[in-house]
Amino acid sequence: MEKLKVAITHGDPNGIGYEVILKAFADPAMLELCTPIIYGSPKVASYHRKMMDLDVTFQTIQSPADAHDGELSLVPCTAEEVKLDIGQATPEAGQAALAALERAMQDWRKGLFDVLVTAPINKSSIQGDGFHFPGHTEYIQDRSGALTGSALMILMNDRIRVALATSHLPLTKVAQAITQESILQKLHIFDATLRRDFGISMPRIAVLALNPHAGDEGLLGKEEQEILRPAMQQATEEGINTFGPFAADGFFGTRAYEHFDGVLAMYHDQGLAPFKLLAMNDGVNYTAGLDIVRTSPDHGTAYDIAGRGVADETSLRNAIYTAIDIFRARQAWDEAHANPLPKLYIDKRDKSEKG
Repeated sequence: MEKLKVAITHGDPNGIGYEVILKAFADPAMLELCTPIIYGSPKVASYHRKMMDLDVTFQTIQSPADAHDGELSLVPCTAEEVKLDIGQATPEAGQAALAALERAMQDWRKGLFDVLVTAPINKSSIQGDGFHFPGHTEYIQDRSGALTGSALMILMNDRIRVALATSHLPLTKVAQAITQESILQKLHIFDATLRRDFGISMPRIAVLALNPHAGDEGLLGKEEQEILRPAMQQATEEGINTFGPFAADGFFGTRAYEHFDGVLAMYHDQGLAPFKLLAMNDGVNYTAGLDIVRTSPDHGTAYDIAGRGVADETSLRNAIYTAIDIFRARQAWDEAHANPLPKLYIDKRDKSEKG
């Protein structure tokens, strides 16, 4: 089987991005799995390699087309000199992170690599010309040419998948963003990705309530009665298996998530706080609903430990595995559904099959 080209943006160079990338590919087995291409800076990569005393080499190339199997390659995306201030959020680091993202998305549109893995950025320092988004998810949705709202953030490991009905929103704006139409849209995206990207033939999706105690029949809020249940009923009529809405505290406290293929949370911390408790070191962030397969480690820049050599590369490694698995699953799904057989019907008069 041909190795996939995996593009990896370096993220914020003042954080742990380079450390976890280089640690992951210090294992020769990773080069047998894929052809990795870092989008970043050779000098910054070399600086982090020396600082961490890591035994890993990379080749500087000008395009993913120049990458070779068995080698870690790096495409320069920044000015030759990048001012570093390890462990700090700076405008220079934000610009370097954006430059890598911009070049990677340009190359993806040209078909030069297969999947994208993004190291963590600082959402504040990256803001400016070319980036006016709450985070990676919204930026990649825009740069991939997808319609607004077509991306779905899913946090996952081998035990749980949590999707977010709203992602990077202030809590004061969450309730107004939850509508029957938006919930139905997210359920359709979630169901489709569970089928196509994860090979689950009849996904079971749990929906979390917005209000405490699932609204207590309207006493603590009416969104469950007026928005969530009608959206779920319509989804069920359209062939999507939904359950709930469940009060979030009891749902996670009783480990009810173990009985479902996916969980749709209403807002960021409702889904991510319990998820990170369950999967802080091995979780993966996957952007579903787009043509591009994009994953990232489920952690931030970790400025507090940057440069100390103690960052765990497991999440970055899992993000690579996940991106490859999803790409292969999509290939298999698309091949299986490319030429469906014509439907047969039964003539009730003679019970014979008709073409």
